[in-house]
Amino acid sequence: MTENMNMNLESYVITEVPPKVHYIPNFITPEEEENILNKVNSSPKPKWTQLRNRRLQNWGGVPHPNGMISEKIPEWLEFYMDKINKLAVYNQSNRPNHVLVNEYLPGQGIMPHTDGPLFHPIVTTITCGSHTVLEFYERHSTEDFTKDQGCTTSELGLPKPCATLLLERQSLLILQEDMYHRHLHGISEQTQDTIDETIKNLHLCQAKVGDELKRSTRISLTIRNAPKSTKIKLFS
Repeated sequence: MTENMNMNLESYVITEVPPKVHYIPNFITPEEEENILNKVNSSPKPKWTQLRNRRLQNWGGVPHPNGMISEKIPEWLEFYMDKINKLAVYNQSNRPNHVLVNEYLPGQGIMPHTDGPLFHPIVTTITCGSHTVLEFYERHSTEDFTKDQGCTTSELGLPKPCATLLLERQSLLILQEDMYHRHLHGISEQTQDTIDETIKNLHLCQAKVGDELKRSTRISLTIRNAPKSTKIKLFS
């Protein structure tokens, strides 16, 4: 990625989906990807939260409707937050202050969801270690499914997604506007993906139609702003 990427950001808008999605391939270098993977994998065991279908880390605090208790973010993560800030997607008043690290093993995914009102309505995600396919759904068609946090995507009987994107290693995804507010996004539990014409950002990817891509362990950094944050304890 060049230092002037913020001047050319509109070149990375995916026009075949509702507003607004940017997809930037090769946002980080292979060396930066290796650094992220090393730092995540060497994190202390108590930093991990184990869920039914994946595990995760919160950095900067744990978001809560009453407010997020701010915690210092390590320098290795601040580097990538600053890299995103150079795109001028965020302004000074809503600079990122939270990073969610998700680990997906082959066959793991996440049910359709929105990031919701806890965050400023921009979500930026760096993908490391493996590709994945991100699926979008119209919100009215999946609202009932999202109420059951115990379900996996294979148990939901989901409708056909209205859009799919291929997220390759070292890429950055930016979701805003309708794609943040009016659509849910999720990842199906697959070990392999067949690339076809339904993927809306394929012109920016290295993969081609007909490729069979096996998933390996994916680490994602979801970098965003939690407006209600404080250094004072709000809840017990």
